[in-house]
Amino acid sequence: MILSTSDAIANHSTTGVWGNITLDMLFRRAAQKNPNRLALVDAPDREIWTGGAPRHLTYAEAEKEISRIAGFFAAVGMEPDHILGIQSPNTVDNVLCILGALRAGLIVSPFPLHWRHSEILRALSTVDAKALITADRVETRMLGEEARDAAADYFSLRFVFGLGQDIPDGLIDMGPMLAENGDSFPEPVVDRGATPANHIATLTWGHSGTEISPIARSHNHWVSTGLMPFLETRLEPGARLLLPYILCGITGIGAGLVPWLLSEGTLHLHHPLALSTLTDHARSIEANYILTPGPLAGHLDDALEGWSTTTVAAWPITSPTPTPHRAQGEMADIHVLDEYALVAHLRGHSELPVPLLSGDQYAPSTSTHGPCLINIEPVEIYREFSREVTPSEANYHLKLKGAMIPDAAWISGASALSFFNNESGEQGLITEIPVSVHSVTGSIHGFGTPGKSAPGLLELEHLDLVYSEFSGVKEAAAFLVEDDLLGARLMVAVVPSEGLLVDVEGFYSYLDASRVSLAMMPHRILSLRALPRTEDGQIDREKLSNRRQPRPVEAVA
Repeated sequence: MILSTSDAIANHSTTGVWGNITLDMLFRRAAQKNPNRLALVDAPDREIWTGGAPRHLTYAEAEKEISRIAGFFAAVGMEPDHILGIQSPNTVDNVLCILGALRAGLIVSPFPLHWRHSEILRALSTVDAKALITADRVETRMLGEEARDAAADYFSLRFVFGLGQDIPDGLIDMGPMLAENGDSFPEPVVDRGATPANHIATLTWGHSGTEISPIARSHNHWVSTGLMPFLETRLEPGARLLLPYILCGITGIGAGLVPWLLSEGTLHLHHPLALSTLTDHARSIEANYILTPGPLAGHLDDALEGWSTTTVAAWPITSPTPTPHRAQGEMADIHVLDEYALVAHLRGHSELPVPLLSGDQYAPSTSTHGPCLINIEPVEIYREFSREVTPSEANYHLKLKGAMIPDAAWISGASALSFFNNESGEQGLITEIPVSVHSVTGSIHGFGTPGKSAPGLLELEHLDLVYSEFSGVKEAAAFLVEDDLLGARLMVAVVPSEGLLVDVEGFYSYLDASRVSLAMMPHRILSLRALPRTEDGQIDREKLSNRRQPRPVEAVA
């Protein structure tokens, strides 16, 4: 399925950024060139947080499994352009299933791990998914059981496949089936014509208020995205990459999976439990490239002093202001513009990341002769103001265009994204990321929580309703408290019904039974006699956030 217009394809192909090679074809090319090179390696502690013993495969071994998986999907009736949902932590099996699905011509829709019943159901129905793959568990959460329950409520789902060791009844255990019958699943022949890389590869997910929207990306979109960190960090052939991000969005796929495919190196998978485990893992494999959340990059860089490693710090545009840090080793910063784009810069000897500037973004960033992968233009959002404002106070969204930018809405569902197509045939989108633009430098600054957009007012008001429905709570208000490392934490202030105390354990059990997203679980509960309000009667969330010494009923680790 191709969504990009012929003009857009011609424009990007003329620059040489878009070509005819898909993500799974990149892997096959590497397997043909380096069959005995180590391709994929599980974290050594895999059995602690998900089912199955750690695996490590050469390119030849992995290529054989990818071919079998593609054949398996075709054998059970999955056809090209069918949607395959997947929710899994970082394992070798997960990567193989993604590449196998792409080899079969399927469109992969990876779900965040914090999603639960309601989000998964909405996503499956929005894109009319035909199958779902899930791990047996992640830490104490039984993903397999949750997927089975979701399938029971979504009748259009044909198959639910399981990965891991303890697959619950009702799921198809892929491991034994492939091991016993793999040779009977020949790789399907998928006719994509001369331009297979223009077909949609994935549907990832963006947020608009409390709504989720599918973001369609072709193979060429992903290759263009991965080219930026690949060229900026000058990854050498055979590099060892350490990836603690799951493959469900632009950071994990665009700055992790694709640079690995382009480097034809070894991808070491990691599940983030503690900074010390990430550091120890990096040392043990002598990592050349480590992708890490921006606020942790300085700590990791200090811990790896003297090692020949490039620490790649991912800074979502919603991140807090970084703490100055002079890098001991090589450091690169990636500005992540929600799920729409990323921009990479080598830091050099600067103590702070290179500012994200408007205009054309090249790879590498120091060369205007390299490919221009994205153009960023602030667009003022006009609103009524009660007073005259300065340019730095005005409200802006971002207009994005270029080879890595999704350029069309997914046809099966309504999209909250604003796409455009100008007279020259250029396509792009206007994001809903609110930013302030400093008119002197043109640099763009964001705010909020690293790793995801901070909840907006509509989302907080939605959480108010969810929290206040718990028995014994008269009213509730969700609010954010700044955190030096994480940017912000979600809290809730509750007013108990008269004569009652808040049942903390019962409150969290209620949220768990309601199958709310893990992102909706508050870090702390604050019990108050009354909620603070503004002069017009609205909840004063700023006053809640600025309480110096709140007395939490319970702190959640």
